[in-house]
Amino acid sequence: MTSAAALPEPGGLRRDARVIGLIGFAHGTSHFFHLLLPPLFPWLMPEFGLSFTQAGAIMTVFFVVSGVGQALAGFVVDHAGPRRVLLAGIACFVLAALTLAAAGSYATLLLAGALAGLGNSVFHPADFTVLNRKVSPARLGHAFSVHGLSGNLGWALAPVFLTGIAAAAGWRTAGLGAAALGALAWAVVWLRREATELAEPAAKVSPGGAAPTFAFLGAGAVWLCFAFFLLITAALGALQSFATPLMQNLYGLTVAAAAATLTAYMLGGGAGIVLGGVLASRNAAHDRLIAAALGTAALIAALVASGALPDWSVVAALGAMGFCSGIAGPSRDLLVRRAATSRFGQQAYGRVYGFVYSGLDIGLALSPLAFGPLMDAGRFGAVLVGVALLQAAAVLTALGVGRST
Repeated sequence: MTSAAALPEPGGLRRDARVIGLIGFAHGTSHFFHLLLPPLFPWLMPEFGLSFTQAGAIMTVFFVVSGVGQALAGFVVDHAGPRRVLLAGIACFVLAALTLAAAGSYATLLLAGALAGLGNSVFHPADFTVLNRKVSPARLGHAFSVHGLSGNLGWALAPVFLTGIAAAAGWRTAGLGAAALGALAWAVVWLRREATELAEPAAKVSPGGAAPTFAFLGAGAVWLCFAFFLLITAALGALQSFATPLMQNLYGLTVAAAAATLTAYMLGGGAGIVLGGVLASRNAAHDRLIAAALGTAALIAALVASGALPDWSVVAALGAMGFCSGIAGPSRDLLVRRAATSRFGQQAYGRVYGFVYSGLDIGLALSPLAFGPLMDAGRFGAVLVGVALLQAAAVLTALGVGRST
């Protein structure tokens, strides 16, 4: 085990709040640009004559670039420090938005998706390196809670911001508006750069000695964390992609009511993250907390899949499922921290978080491919059963991490 000296030095509340606030802001920015393109598809598809398959391929490019880039970005964070990497990522977002605004062909839209994916790839390894290194251990649960909640807020803001501007002034103006927002975010991170600055010696040296660069790939706990993220995001991807048509076909809901179920899931997730931060700070058994929360979410998914719920209760059921999934979030991030520090120390935060969180992008990329055929075949209940099974499998991986660390 890593010695106590390897953990972040206890800091004052004001310093911790500055770091947590800035990293939360940066993470919210990354989630905003995660949805740079999808809200504008109603304008882009007729403009460029795109099919749904072509539009979806743009996001496939995003996830592939983000997943590969995320695994590699961790090494850059460990070598160059998180501040430069964060600024480079936000700069890629600005370039992506400007490319979108100037797009004249489908190939240009693919380039915009790739640039946005490249920008998105840096945030988890950079964010978690800063939080783990600069926030006092007693506040890490709250820090991870704010980090997750800010991401949800970024997701919520993007459709409103982009579609509002596109409806009033066109999709190219929406792209320019996103570029301006990205430039503002870049300026904020630059002006508050002391919050992301690490002490140079500590950034490179672990109390236990420097581990080989790729030694973390030999740790079973790291691979279990990777599998955990792939599983939970594959379940999330199924809901993000198909919740509305699922609820229309299973429960005969109107389009508006079916769409409200996904909104309820996301709002429930945000509320769960807040409570999850408190519970994670008070409970060291993070694997068991994750198991209880995701196990309950899986049971709710199976209940919804049965089609036996009253129509009026479906929105509440999806909100409860999101709430349980959100509770697991902060404990999940602390569990990854344990996997990183138990053997490799602070100097490996970037590469461990980068590799583990690349499972997130892979899960989101694979989910529509896995569940789309079930949707086409009209097996709507089977999709939700699949979500429940993925969540149950994620429980097993979390418990495995707890045992191995």
